[in-house]
Amino acid sequence: MSMSELIPLADARRELIRGRLREGRPVKAAELAAEFAVSEDTVRRDLRDLARAGECRRVYGGALPLSPAGGNLTERRREAPGRKRLIAEAVIPLIPPGSTVFIDAGSTNVQVASLAWRFQPRTVITNAPSIAAVLSENGVDEIVVIGGRLDPATGSCLGSRTLREVEGLAPDVVILGGCGIAADAGVTVFSSEEAEIKRTVAATSRAVIVTSTREKLGTAAPFAIMAASRVSALVVEADAEPREVERFSRLGVAVTRAAPATFEDQ
Repeated sequence: MSMSELIPLADARRELIRGRLREGRPVKAAELAAEFAVSEDTVRRDLRDLARAGECRRVYGGALPLSPAGGNLTERRREAPGRKRLIAEAVIPLIPPGSTVFIDAGSTNVQVASLAWRFQPRTVITNAPSIAAVLSENGVDEIVVIGGRLDPATGSCLGSRTLREVEGLAPDVVILGGCGIAADAGVTVFSSEEAEIKRTVAATSRAVIVTSTREKLGTAAPFAIMAASRVSALVVEADAEPREVERFSRLGVAVTRAAPATFEDQ
């Protein structure tokens, strides 16, 4: 068989892989090799090419679809607020009253902040001005705002000043947001600066609670915050993908499902 005959087969194979990733489905090299009757090395080359083109994130044994998270915080707050409210409701019982809590930037965490009075925190710390504003409107007396350069895309303060301030923290709990949440890739984001801040806060906290809408679960972004096994608790939607949830459970992560969404919550 000539090289010209091989090229269309490779293109067709990659297009099938690309289609599955676009559907939000993780892919495994061994399974693809068996399906396409090619070697795993061939599939790994396909995945490397797709990753290089920004169409997936390579992980051990395969690849994950890229996170669909995008847009600035104002845009994300308009997306499915009812579903995010249900996730926030499920977070509240996980936080012991009287805790010092760090609430990370994020549209779901805005909903958590609006309910903070229910877990009766001693102190809430945040590097997101929008989170601080919501906390002050919802009965939280002790609020510490971490300063720095405000990044409009994430709604959080980033940079060297922010990093210096978070290095001195030791919260009881951090409510951590991410762009991608997967058992293979852990918690990931699109910004290296943001990852560094989140990574530092998570490392100094006694417990890390991660929230994830169904779109983010099983996806990845380029910059890692922490491995999935280091997450204390994961709060997901009622209809979150069962296999991915089970993989977190096998890693020892306590998984909580939010209440089912109604039509009005969508």
